[in-house]
Amino acid sequence: MPHASPTEVLENGLDPRAFLARAGTGKTIERYAKHQKIFSQGEVADTVFFIQEGKVKLTVLSELGKEAVVGIFAEGQFFGEACLSGAKLRAATSHAMEECLITSITKKAMLAALESEPEFSAFFIAYLLSRNSRIEDDLIDQLFNSSERRLARLLLLLADFGKEGGGAPVAVTLSQETLAEMIGTTRSRVSFFMNKFRKKGFISYNGKIEVHPSLLDSVLREKPQITDDE
Repeated sequence: MPHASPTEVLENGLDPRAFLARAGTGKTIERYAKHQKIFSQGEVADTVFFIQEGKVKLTVLSELGKEAVVGIFAEGQFFGEACLSGAKLRAATSHAMEECLITSITKKAMLAALESEPEFSAFFIAYLLSRNSRIEDDLIDQLFNSSERRLARLLLLLADFGKEGGGAPVAVTLSQETLAEMIGTTRSRVSFFMNKFRKKGFISYNGKIEVHPSLLDSVLREKPQITDDE
């Protein structure tokens, strides 16, 4: 097993991000162009992916041919990890939403790293716990909040508000059709709410959607309420 470089080692052991940024046995690093497919629904699932740069979209195609967006993943996130729990085939298709730099790790190499590297294992578990919490929040959002509030929350999540450096306007590149799919409403409703947000100064358009901190202030001030506005 090759020795870790000095930049990969912290005082207490391996730096997980540096480990993921270096190619090695069972690990490859590849750059994907915007819209390039990473894997397809129904393919053999035997690799885990980690995003070093960029954003990735996961979509699912139904038997009737309807496609839906089921997830957006950004820098510092894993995807495709269902193979670790026994999934044999991919349940979704993944595409790069912009130019991406992605580390792929074979299932065998991933399991070996989780077993032999406590720091990496803790890093991955922390990610899974954070993602599980996000899924729970998404479910609550879908059940109890209006489509307007769901859209506001989605825009804030896509713009990474709440994270370090999340105070300035941030561009979101998804179409209104995709936003509508993700919050379970129609494109016309999304268009109506987007115009409302723009008039209030929460967002602006300049080829992309720019999300402003005032949208976060508005969501925090508003009390969630049960709705059947669909």
